[in-house]
Amino acid sequence: MNIILNAGDARDFISKALDDVADYNYDNAKMNMKKANEKLIIAHRLQTKKIQEEAEGKPIEYSVLFTHAQDTLMTINSEYNLVKHLINLFEKRNCKCGGVQNEKK
Repeated sequence: MNIILNAGDARDFISKALDDVADYNYDNAKMNMKKANEKLIIAHRLQTKKIQEEAEGKPIEYSVLFTHAQDTLMTINSEYNLVKHLINLFEKRNCKCGGVQNEKK
């Protein structure tokens, strides 16, 4: 199911963004978050299309896979929102504390 695939790709980009934050590479983190957001938008549009079909009267049978896809999308969307805030928080903290930016391990 493409919802799960795109949401999973988004999770991979979110994970990379967290790795970037650990390396003080906020520009890369933001770039990975942008890529994650693009994947989340695709997944959300696929979900919306399926829901609209049912709202228009097309009979849709219950699907455990679709339920799993919605749960996965919701969870990863929450991760996205949390990491987005963490990036801003760490970037501000690093600047205020005179931390080294773009430091590599």
